[in-house]
Amino acid sequence: MKKGSIKNNRINGEVMRELSSILREVKDPRVDPLLSITRVEVTPDLQFCKCFISTFTGGDSLERSVEGLRSAEGYIRRELAQRVNLRKTPKLQFVEDRSIEYGVEMAKRIEELAEEDRRRHPHAEETEEAD
Repeated sequence: MKKGSIKNNRINGEVMRELSSILREVKDPRVDPLLSITRVEVTPDLQFCKCFISTFTGGDSLERSVEGLRSAEGYIRRELAQRVNLRKTPKLQFVEDRSIEYGVEMAKRIEELAEEDRRRHPHAEETEEAD
């Protein structure tokens, strides 16, 4: 199976869906309840699965959550094996994904710059409306 093939994409989607469900059942207090799986990459030989994890709370909550998930990897992998019918159950690797946090930060900065621009040029909006 090739990476990026239709079959590989379907496996990635199914593993992501099941992992999202399994993570809600993890009882480790370090795992943030607002945890989100942003992307899953299963290697074509089904040996490894890279799970990109993000939280909406940000900060060190993400680091603690990844640490908690790593300690619960055995449970998560066993549940995944029972729910998804694969030839092999891939070894899970949890990776911090800060893309949501980065996007929120960029949106804040853009809004701040837009507000600053409106304060510097208060009459610019009036001339645009007149055109």
